[in-house]
Amino acid sequence: MQWLDKIPLTALVLAAIVLGLAPLTPEPHLWQKLRMLANGTLARPIDIFDLAMHASVPLLLAVRLIRMARSGNKPGSSA
Repeated sequence: MQWLDKIPLTALVLAAIVLGLAPLTPEPHLWQKLRMLANGTLARPIDIFDLAMHASVPLLLAVRLIRMARSGNKPGSSA
C-alpha cells in the first residue's frame, strides 16, 4: 500500500470530488448508482462499471485517510 501513500493527498481529494460529482446534471452518477444499489435496481453491467469507476477514487481517498489516522501521520507530513 506504499503506492497509495505516494499519491499527493490534494490530488486524491480533487479527483474524488471530480469523479464523485461528475456529471453534475441531471444528477451525479455516483449518487444515482448508489440509489440504484439501495433500491436493488443496479443490475446492468454498464451501471455496475459506472459505480465502480465513480467510486474508485473516493474509496482510495477513504483508505488513505484511514491509513493516515492509524499511523498518526498528518496530511502535510511524509509517510
